[in-house]
Amino acid sequence: MHVTVKLFATLRKDRFDIKEVDVPEGTTVGEMIQRVGIPDTEVTLVFINGHHRLTDAKLTHGDTLALFPPIGGG
Repeated sequence: MHVTVKLFATLRKDRFDIKEVDVPEGTTVGEMIQRVGIPDTEVTLVFINGHHRLTDAKLTHGDTLALFPPIGGG
């Protein structure tokens, strides 16, 4: 199945902004994070198709996965 992965802020450094990835059915967000080579501790916010999800959520064909690092500001 095809999934679009979008990385934001510091997760993009030395990686990519947007990438189409082929993965097996039933792949979880956590497995995708490992697949693209990001340490689990670097991802704090996960969105699938614009909805907040946890890393155990399963991806489906055509999903857009957005990954964010810890974000500070004020």
